[in-house]
Amino acid sequence: MAEEEMSLIDVSGAFRQVLFISAGASHSVALLLFLVAWGDFGRLGHGNSSDLFTPQPIKALHGLRIKQIACGDSHCLAVTMEGEVQWGRNQNGQLGLGTTEDSPVPQKIKAFQGISIKMVAAGAEHTAAISKEGALYGWGWGRYGNLGLGDRNDRLVPEKVSTLNEEKMNMVACGWRHTISVSVTGRLYTYGWSKYGQLGHGDFEDHLVPYKVEALADSSIKQISGGWRHTMALTSDGKLYGWGWNKFGQVGVGDNTDICSPVQVKFPNDQAHSCYCCFQILKVVQVSCGWRHTLAITEEQNIFSWGRGTNGQLGHGESMDRNFPKIIEALSVEGSSGQQIESSKLDPLSGKSWVSPAERYAVVPGESGQTVNSEKGNGGDVDVPQNDAKRIRM
Repeated sequence: MAEEEMSLIDVSGAFRQVLFISAGASHSVALLLFLVAWGDFGRLGHGNSSDLFTPQPIKALHGLRIKQIACGDSHCLAVTMEGEVQWGRNQNGQLGLGTTEDSPVPQKIKAFQGISIKMVAAGAEHTAAISKEGALYGWGWGRYGNLGLGDRNDRLVPEKVSTLNEEKMNMVACGWRHTISVSVTGRLYTYGWSKYGQLGHGDFEDHLVPYKVEALADSSIKQISGGWRHTMALTSDGKLYGWGWNKFGQVGVGDNTDICSPVQVKFPNDQAHSCYCCFQILKVVQVSCGWRHTLAITEEQNIFSWGRGTNGQLGHGESMDRNFPKIIEALSVEGSSGQQIESSKLDPLSGKSWVSPAERYAVVPGESGQTVNSEKGNGGDVDVPQNDAKRIRM
């Protein structure tokens, strides 16, 4: 899997009103008053395979009213008022068009004719969606049961997932090879690949259909996010839980052991104090998983990060891993408070964004920590959040 780039989004001038962003392994999409995309391998929806280093409007979607966008490893989705469209690579049917042919331009998914889609999520090569009626769908690569359809077969068109007691679903997220969903009653379900315990069922076994995460059965889940091989869940009362692959400390519980059941994440009282057992519980308002790192915003509007940090993606001014949350000083409340992490609840491989209202800038950090100059299309690693007012002022 190619390392992901970090892109500074130019939101000046014509790009003033950025509504939503999503990043795939090597490409990005932004929803403005129109949809723009940039990256490589023809997954940009422009009708060709040329790489782009600056955002360009997707002409095929001109005039459509976009509600949501999502990026997988090499495919994209957009939910419009008129229906759902997808484009990009399609080697496992992840576009839901009934074939395995790539699509360089957006195409409507005919299987959803007459069905109103509320939310979409994209894994590496599989896709999930929820209808306004609460029905859950899966399609694409299904080797690990990540489609939730009871087998390990690929699907070229969306198929409805049978949930426990036909419970209606409210949100969905995809990890690299696993899927996470939350019912309208706040119950958490997971299915797919679980070699590292990322399903949270207390074992390391794959599950081919949605299973309720019993450890959180008494909690109402507010938000979910899937990393490459780890999972994070936020409850309605602000408690943050993590589990799964933990080689780099991305679960955030003070060690580097893989975890197969949800464990609550605690936060340091004093940044100089490194004993996790003495950490405190803080109320969290948002969480987002990168490939091998995690970010969270607390109620005090401080942003914490942990996990893989060798390319500066944690924003601590250093290149080292962290197995517990550490505040990003450059975005602390003493400076500029963080307001939103644009989570890829939809894409495990994407770095997420933070937005600072005080300095008015947005950054999409990825696995490599690389910044791309919107004018030149290249740059170097950065290990702390930086504001380039000229280039990215909102």
